[in-house]
Amino acid sequence: MDVALSKIESGPLSPTDGMPALSIGELERALLSRFPAQDACEWDRTGLLVGDPTGEVTGVFVALDPTIEVMQAALAAGCNVVLTHHPVYLDAPEGFLPAQVVGQTPGSRVAFALAHGLSCMNFHTALDVSVEGLSALPRMLRLECLGPLEPLGGSPSKGFVMLCAPGEQNALLRLSDLAARCVAVNKAHPRVWGDDTRPLMRIAVSGGSANSFLKLCLDQGIDCLVCGELGYHAALDAMGSGLSIIELGHDVSEMPLCAILADAVSEAGVPNSCITMVSAGYAWHTPEAYRR
Repeated sequence: MDVALSKIESGPLSPTDGMPALSIGELERALLSRFPAQDACEWDRTGLLVGDPTGEVTGVFVALDPTIEVMQAALAAGCNVVLTHHPVYLDAPEGFLPAQVVGQTPGSRVAFALAHGLSCMNFHTALDVSVEGLSALPRMLRLECLGPLEPLGGSPSKGFVMLCAPGEQNALLRLSDLAARCVAVNKAHPRVWGDDTRPLMRIAVSGGSANSFLKLCLDQGIDCLVCGELGYHAALDAMGSGLSIIELGHDVSEMPLCAILADAVSEAGVPNSCITMVSAGYAWHTPEAYRR
């Protein structure tokens, strides 16, 4: 399925003409100073995975996923660096055959990037645990950030799952109210588990997959978990144990992280005129508006 790409305004960055010489390796080091590899999960891959660190940056294309469609759009925009949240691969690919032979696989994406002179780098869980990454979605939902439920060792302000209060002077916030905010902010309909009328005082927010955090939320007396996705049976058991849940969709929950990456690239010395941030749209849809 072809997915349309659309440019997103990346914030109040000042455009400049031209770009000073900056190597791909220098850009990686600047981003690693902001999102250190040691903060990432041990199973993750962080930084430059494909490309030549000695090459000069001509433009940076920021997206959530390093799909071949994203890489094609990067080439059309004159960018030679594809910077994403998710890595181009986690497990080493078994082969590097072209997509027209094997379809889209991690190996075919690597093959495409190398064939077209693209460098692929990502900051996945290192960005997830950062102060900026933790607070991005809660702030969009107008929640008050209180700190991570699972702090990173040695960095109490970093970690997984942001503990939040309702905000706005702790006004009454029901599950239906928070779900409506999610729809308004993300333009996508979440899956909601629980009683819509339930008042929420302790709210946890986690992008991406949150199966491993359900017990932590129950142990900490969380009223509602806002997350990207959960397994059905795990969510069913958690709801039955007293936890309300709002599942946004994995991609929906992490799309705000692209703006953080674009800002980090700008601070690394790449002019805004050489940065393109896009949305690949959501890879799924809900058919509420369909009539037959």
